[in-house]
Amino acid sequence: MSAPKRPTGLSPRRSARRIWAIFSKELAQLRRDRMTFGMVIMIPLIQLILFGYAINTNVRDIPVAVVDQSQTGISRTLIQIVQATQVVKVTERLPTPEAAEEAIKAARVRAALIIPADVDGRLARSSSIGLGTPASTDEETSRPVAQWIVDGSDTMIASAIKSLRAMPLTEVFRKAPNRSTPTFEVSLFYNPEQRTAVNIVPGLVGMILTMTMIMFTSAAIVRERERGNMEMLINTPVKSMELMIGKIIPYIFIGLIQTAIILGLGNVLFNVPMGARMLDLFVGTLLFIGSSLSLGLVLSTLAQSQLQATQMTIFVLLPSILLSGFAFPYEGMPVIAQYIAEVLPATHFMRMIRGFVLRDAGLAELHKDALWLAGFLVIGLTLAALRFKKRLD
Repeated sequence: MSAPKRPTGLSPRRSARRIWAIFSKELAQLRRDRMTFGMVIMIPLIQLILFGYAINTNVRDIPVAVVDQSQTGISRTLIQIVQATQVVKVTERLPTPEAAEEAIKAARVRAALIIPADVDGRLARSSSIGLGTPASTDEETSRPVAQWIVDGSDTMIASAIKSLRAMPLTEVFRKAPNRSTPTFEVSLFYNPEQRTAVNIVPGLVGMILTMTMIMFTSAAIVRERERGNMEMLINTPVKSMELMIGKIIPYIFIGLIQTAIILGLGNVLFNVPMGARMLDLFVGTLLFIGSSLSLGLVLSTLAQSQLQATQMTIFVLLPSILLSGFAFPYEGMPVIAQYIAEVLPATHFMRMIRGFVLRDAGLAELHKDALWLAGFLVIGLTLAALRFKKRLD
């Protein structure tokens, strides 16, 4: 009679000990990896803060201009009533409607209130209708009090301004006028049909470039170290700045190809306009690609492994998506969130590409954003080169 076979190491107790050993090893490794441990805490914390405080679909304090062609007490009261809604905030007073259109084109304001010279007469006719006086058959009786011209490329901004279209003027009259037409006429520029694709497709260029460009270069230096090429680079006459520039050049062409694919297919599939400022679009895209690549290089000099580089990329990508104005209006964010957004290259490129593609704006109107991206590129390359040289020492 043969002896029973002894267990071959598959007993539950031994298996549990081995699992516990692996678990203890992974836990100790995670504890030593401060970067990963920090990301475990920071990523959900930042998302909670961004979604809880910074993200707000109820847009308030939209920067607008006022063209007061009446310059009367009634017109000034009308402006105060509009501002009291807290939907808009008057940041500029301009002399003509043409100047207001240029301000919208340059993204200094998102809308403009045009108050006509005969606003007193229009309000008086509305008052007489409200008090029971028979309405005149004259077309002037049904004319709106004033007009909004709005940057319709952002559908949330356009919807917020349109909510003021039928705003009552009970502060001006003893009783609300019985108007058959809205208080304000609203004219949407650049996207009168309020198609979402018109706003999303140009912004998608910024998001995809942010993700791919930073991801490509954030692991560039780390990859050289993990493959054992660092010693070879140390012994070559290549300078740190030359290495940084050489690493980003191939990805510049990749970024331009991605931009062409997104805008080209957006035009064919969704009828998104391409705009006439192709040279300005090319220059602005180059600046953004360069600034994103330089940011990736800086992250690469900070990371100790490709996993850490990927974690840092996610850490930058989340605020870029949420705070740049791609998904939520920039104007709806708190002031602190706007300050953070101004540091991100994606915020400045979002204004530029929507201006180039949708509003036919050029670098002259958007020069502040272009200069900021150029400065970010220079500072990022310099910082990455200095940190790489310091690591070589």
